Amino acid sequence: MYSSKPGLLIGFHGCDESVRDDIVLGRKNMLSSKNDYDWLGKGYYFGENNYERALDFAHNPPGKTKIAKPAVLGAIIDLQNCLDLLEMDYLRLVQYSYQSLALTASKFDLELPINRSGKGSKDLVLRNLDCAVIENLHHTQKANNFIPFDSVRGVFVRRD
Repeated sequence: MYSSKPGLLIGFHGCDESVRDDIVLGRKNMLSSKNDYDWLGKGYYFGENNYERALDFAHNPPGKTKIAKPAVLGAIIDLQNCLDLLEMDYLRLVQYSYQSLALTASKFDLELPINRSGKGSKDLVLRNLDCAVIENLHHTQKANNFIPFDSVRGVFVRRD
């Protein structure tokens, strides 16, 4: 398991043209997503090396109101200390985080969040459980004074 990823990657984010232009021209900062149903937790979402997918998202945002002028924002990303869900060691960390969350919920008679489909989608686009597991892992890293993850990488297949 590597503590950092070598090199840079290009990421693409589907959004409205006005949002893209404001960010590129420095009029506004990009807003971090803070929804409790975001698959990979709180942060910024970019598709790795896939302009077309980002544009498709901008044209067809799941469960959201339509974007007036679909556009794509590109970025050069250095993953550094990445929670890479393409590697088994990191998947084990996520599994332990889930088990910890489930144990805590059981101990205190709480219900775990669930993943569910969104309006007009067959896919589980509202990923409250996944988000809670990832955020729990971030809190665990911090509580144990481990180097925090600064990025999360995963594969997501849409089934609209």
